Amino acid sequence: MAASVAAAVGGLRRAIRRSPSWLGPSRRPLSSKPPPTQATAVRDAFLSFFRDRHGHRLVPSASVRPRGDPSLLFVNAGMNQFKPIFLGTVDPRSEMAGFRRVANSQKCVRAGGRHSDLEDVGRDLSHHTFFEMLGNWAFGGEYFKVEACSMAWELLTQVYQIPEDRLWVSYFGGDPKAGLDPDLESRDIWLSLGVPASHVLSFGPQENFWEMGDTGPCGPCTEIHYDLAGGVGAPQLVELWNLVFMQYNREADGSLQPLPQRHVDTGMGLERLVAVLQGRRSTYDTDLFSPLLNAIHQGCGAPPYLGRVGAADEGRTDMAYRVVADHIRTLSICIADGVSTGMSGAPLVLRRILRRAVRFSTEVLRAPPGFLGSLVPVVVETLGDTYPELQKNSAQIANLVSEDEAAFLASLQRGRRIIDRTLRRLGPSEVFPAEVAWSLSMSGDLGLPLDLVELMLEEKGVQLDSAGLARLAQEEAQHRAQQAEAVEEQRLRLDIHALGELQRREFGPCEAQVLQLYTEDGRAVASVGEGQRCGLLLDRTNFYAEQGGQASDRGYLVRLEQQDVLFPVARAQVCGGFILHEAVAPECLKVGDQVQLHVDKAWRLGCMEKHTATHLLNWALRRSLGPGTEQRGSHLSPERLRFDVATQAPLTPEQLQAVESAVQEAVRQDEAVYMEEVALAHTAHVPGLRCLDEVYPDPVRVVSVGVPVARALDPASQAALQTSVELCCGTHLLRTGAVGDLVIIGERQLAKGTTRLLAITGEQAQQAREVGQGLAQEVEAATERLSRGSRDVVEAQRLSKDMGRLTDAVDTAVMPQWQRRKLQAALKVLQRRANTAVRKLEMRQAAQKTQELLQRHSEGPLIVDTVSTESLSVLVKVVRQLCEQVPSTSVLLLSPQPLGHVLCACQVAQSPTPAFTAEAWALAVCSHMGGKAWGSRVVAQGTGSTADLEAALSTARAYALNQL
Repeated sequence: MAASVAAAVGGLRRAIRRSPSWLGPSRRPLSSKPPPTQATAVRDAFLSFFRDRHGHRLVPSASVRPRGDPSLLFVNAGMNQFKPIFLGTVDPRSEMAGFRRVANSQKCVRAGGRHSDLEDVGRDLSHHTFFEMLGNWAFGGEYFKVEACSMAWELLTQVYQIPEDRLWVSYFGGDPKAGLDPDLESRDIWLSLGVPASHVLSFGPQENFWEMGDTGPCGPCTEIHYDLAGGVGAPQLVELWNLVFMQYNREADGSLQPLPQRHVDTGMGLERLVAVLQGRRSTYDTDLFSPLLNAIHQGCGAPPYLGRVGAADEGRTDMAYRVVADHIRTLSICIADGVSTGMSGAPLVLRRILRRAVRFSTEVLRAPPGFLGSLVPVVVETLGDTYPELQKNSAQIANLVSEDEAAFLASLQRGRRIIDRTLRRLGPSEVFPAEVAWSLSMSGDLGLPLDLVELMLEEKGVQLDSAGLARLAQEEAQHRAQQAEAVEEQRLRLDIHALGELQRREFGPCEAQVLQLYTEDGRAVASVGEGQRCGLLLDRTNFYAEQGGQASDRGYLVRLEQQDVLFPVARAQVCGGFILHEAVAPECLKVGDQVQLHVDKAWRLGCMEKHTATHLLNWALRRSLGPGTEQRGSHLSPERLRFDVATQAPLTPEQLQAVESAVQEAVRQDEAVYMEEVALAHTAHVPGLRCLDEVYPDPVRVVSVGVPVARALDPASQAALQTSVELCCGTHLLRTGAVGDLVIIGERQLAKGTTRLLAITGEQAQQAREVGQGLAQEVEAATERLSRGSRDVVEAQRLSKDMGRLTDAVDTAVMPQWQRRKLQAALKVLQRRANTAVRKLEMRQAAQKTQELLQRHSEGPLIVDTVSTESLSVLVKVVRQLCEQVPSTSVLLLSPQPLGHVLCACQVAQSPTPAFTAEAWALAVCSHMGGKAWGSRVVAQGTGSTADLEAALSTARAYALNQL
């Protein structure tokens, strides 16, 4: 064994010396200077090493907001921006297409989604939501395992001067179930570099086989670990650097196929590396965090940070330090990159991060209001030189953090009072009432999310009534479904006089009296009890009731004499001219009670944005399609808007694009939105005024974009022909610029002459454009690949599959509809061309293989042999061509594949009474190989796995000869 290892090591050393792209690790010190230890110097040393010594191109960090990748909430790894290269979809004309060896320091956020460290942050000494990933990459076989391992070893041991005896490595030990052999090449490379055999460990696929996703590039990885124990007692290993060797592709059927081009993808967390170089056991003890921890101590007056965890961390003071320090870094980085707090997706995750930081800073550290925002300059000071977007946006970041902190503090204080009051009423073994938790969670941006309520109860050692919570959630889901069906009826109308407060856009609370209460079945009652869903009729309201296609407001109400009990209001609707508020009562509520109403501001603003966007869309359709274009209905909520329009014919992609462009121009102009009540008679003969076939109140409300209402209604001005002027009682923005953007993401024919459009606005619209742009680049890259032609069947088949994958992605993506239609048309042509190319190459290869087999086999009743081909389709074609040329012969062919897999195809001789069926023949052979088979009496195919191909061939011959 020793001799064979020595021989392998010697061979690898010679291979390293011979490699033209790698001169081998230098055994001389790179510098007499001490190793870099400050974080900035450590980062710079990494980048300089790969740029200056190994010819890598330095590329900037991508934004943490993924561009055109809807599968991610945040960029969570250095390789994210290089996905097009790994997937083979990079635009050949792009700068990225020329990347061969690159390095960078990438901003990463792991919170929410599949890879989330949010709830672990603070509990230990190492987890972070934001971190920096140092990485180097080699694309298209620029270099591979030998060079990657040698560069990593040289950097760690010579530049950073980490003692070699503190380093351990692991490699992929194989996976017999998947037919994957151990990565002995990586093992032997480490041995050749001087790593002792006792420091080289093997692990299975969970630890040392990296996959991008369910499908796509993947491969073994080797990891470098650091021993914190330093040889004292048992090793305490922490992962330092992961080197991934992408050499396979995970197909849709789960099989692995070798990649035509191999890649290297490495990643090393800067925070952990700095901790090692600074001799710290915790990343929080490094100079990346010490300025923040000092600022927290000075700003809060809490005891100094001591780095304790678990039970030793009395009062969770040190956990709070870590949570606040980590989260303010994440908030600053995300806001600088254009991600702000919100109600869904990445903005919702960022909102949770901010709220978690606020809780720990106020409840544990006793920080004063506005404290989080005061930490932003410290983040800018430590990271701003590396990421200048922090310096550029520092004031905006601090303002946004402070505003959201203040809003959440109000909700948190109210929620804490409600929880404490409820706990005082509970017995020692009682669970926390589901109705109270539900009332908190259903109050929109003014309340608390359920997971936070559960966490606050967990910290107090109280269990929540989960069964009751599940019941309430099911009831709410059923109610929403019923409401969604009812929307189609367009049955709700709102008395304009009943919403005077709303028309002045009051977000402040409104005091009212309960005039009547109703049960769910419509019975009038004097009071409702705990947990009961009910309807409330009030003497006044500031809630917008659903009408005119706009979703109603939501929020909550409280009794004036008891502010710490929230009654969540899910919706408001008009019934016979009265506004009915639908609520859940966590406690008793009676007729005559004085209440205070609070509207969910974020929800209302979302509706305002969509409603103003709906008016702009209506105007843009008339402008682009002609004045005869008429609205047939609409519905909007904070998530999206729906608009039905009468059209002579289905809209073309060019028309859809023109409509979007017109809306974008109005948004860029940032025009004022004017609203005014006028006598209905004044609107009767205004050219261009938009109104539906409805009965309007008198006076009626007019909404005009860019032109004061009085001028818009002047028949001599013709202003209503040039801009959006509509009769409307909904809620609107004050300026068009606040819409941000509008993208039509869907379109279908409801009936002849009526088209339904779906659209989104703001950040969602911008993300949809990025997704569309990304897919357009992929289609362009696929077009270029198809134009170059395919060298073999496998490449042609992969290209054809890529066309199908792209088509599925375009069909389902949230992207501009005009762009989707164009890409679908292009892909239809490309798919047809790709399939034709596959068929031609398969027929050519099959003809070649057929002639080779005919030369090897004389005429007889049986041909059983192996054929080298990667395609089952080609194998079937070879079988058919053989049987066409020798009809009296039965043929079974096997084709060995990587990892021990085998393809099988067969056809029996054409005769009136065949001796056996092809399906039975294939089944006998594939069953012998542990596989499966399918087909007909004449032709069949199958798959299996075996290391003994001759035994499978013998089984095939024996079966056929026994039947003949």
